[in-house]
Amino acid sequence: MKTQIEETPRSSAFNESMACRLIAFGAVLFLLGLVSGLLTGLAANPRMALSAHMQGITNGTFLIAIGAVWGRIQLPNALQNLTFWALLVGTGFNWLTVQLAALWGTGRLTPIAGAGFQGKAWQEMVVSTGLLVVTVAMLLAGLLLVAGFVRRGAG
Repeated sequence: MKTQIEETPRSSAFNESMACRLIAFGAVLFLLGLVSGLLTGLAANPRMALSAHMQGITNGTFLIAIGAVWGRIQLPNALQNLTFWALLVGTGFNWLTVQLAALWGTGRLTPIAGAGFQGKAWQEMVVSTGLLVVTVAMLLAGLLLVAGFVRRGAG
């Protein structure tokens, strides 16, 4: 049985506000990706810095695209909020964690771009934790986005 909160649809102004915030955060993330690309030579691991550059650009573009179609996602309010925050945390932490891995030269959970690199134990823990948060957040966001688009198509 649905609760009253789930049955009350969001106002279009509120949905538009969420969409605008996704687009704005995406633009900031895109800019951070560009800056990361300019600073690859300063990183302990330039190959990982290139990964941070690509994460910023691709995740920023992804958020801009999701913001553009945000009104087409049909989810209960609580799941829409969860999707919104999972997207922001997942994409933001993705860029930040990979950028930190590049600056610190960590390599525990990044065997390809981080091959031959090892940071201090606490740095490896920060990056490993960040990457695990990213994995959970982005899988959750992806699942909820698919569900929201499928529900829209079925409704």
